[in-house]
Amino acid sequence: MKWRSNHRHVSREYYFVHLDHTIKVSNKNSKSKRESKEMEVFYLLCSILSTSITSFFLSLNLHFHLLLRRFGFHLETGRAGDGEGSVSLYEGTVFHERRRPVHHSFRYPVRYALIDLDSLISAPYDHLSAHQARQISGTTGPVFLLTIPPSVGYVQNPLSLYYCYDTEGSSQNLKKCIAEVTNTPWGERVSFLFNPNSDVVAKSLHVSPFMDMLGNWTMKTNTPGDNLFVTISVNHPKHGEYFSASLMAKRVSSSMHTDLALFFWLMPHKVALWIYWQALKLWWKGVPFLQHPRYYNPRYREDAILSDEKLHCCPAFAFEMQNNQQDREHCSNPADYSTSRHHGFTWRDAKWPWC
Repeated sequence: MKWRSNHRHVSREYYFVHLDHTIKVSNKNSKSKRESKEMEVFYLLCSILSTSITSFFLSLNLHFHLLLRRFGFHLETGRAGDGEGSVSLYEGTVFHERRRPVHHSFRYPVRYALIDLDSLISAPYDHLSAHQARQISGTTGPVFLLTIPPSVGYVQNPLSLYYCYDTEGSSQNLKKCIAEVTNTPWGERVSFLFNPNSDVVAKSLHVSPFMDMLGNWTMKTNTPGDNLFVTISVNHPKHGEYFSASLMAKRVSSSMHTDLALFFWLMPHKVALWIYWQALKLWWKGVPFLQHPRYYNPRYREDAILSDEKLHCCPAFAFEMQNNQQDREHCSNPADYSTSRHHGFTWRDAKWPWC
């Protein structure tokens, strides 16, 4: 009886020691997460201040050069390409519509550059070269990059696209596209292949604090010409097709805009302001604010790869792809499960949007 009493005492003591240790670890993790968030806010505010000052003085410098040019002093203020004819200019509209849990839509004007990467001496900063894009896409022809070029020290590109062509005899056909998706303000980037005619891709990046990581993206674009479009819709297991975004643009004459630095002046800044303004509106409408998945699921990138593999080996389970514990035998061809990596997700840190 004495042994049992001591045993119960030791067990009870062990339980409380273990519980105390668990609480301390939990508190330590919570404190670490809180400090990480505070540092993110601090860096964001510092970056906003730094970018504002830098952009102000670079804008003065740009307009000073333009003023000198009017008086006959020809000074180059910056170009998006290294060779003549390497850049096509597009003007258009970005449209977003959210249908659930509340309806919210907006549009804003935007300017893009379509850059012939093969005509450049070096790749644009923080982007792939033509050779790198061909290696990823497995194509043999030219590569064009659709992007918003930097302006007065600032870059903001929620989505950049590489159009990869195949050379077949004397003709060139658009074969693959590479998407570069960058989130704000976390400064993360994911790139992946997709079929321009239409493709379904598992969501692989926390692009908005008002959307969870469930669902998939349906992406489509055309061969750039006088007109250009890009459409993205989000399918969610609970909300269905609850969000869509599109870019509709027309090519403009480059001769009308001889100075590309002036054509794209403050374009990235405007995009950033529109993003944050619409986020504020969503918050005001009561849409739940969701923290970044890295705080509660460090394996969210691995889960995205698994979801994408399952999505393409089991199309019937498109809306169940979030259940990573599903058995592989549900696939009609289980062998495809381990080899279905044709989107080739690649994550990396991008330059912080406010830097």
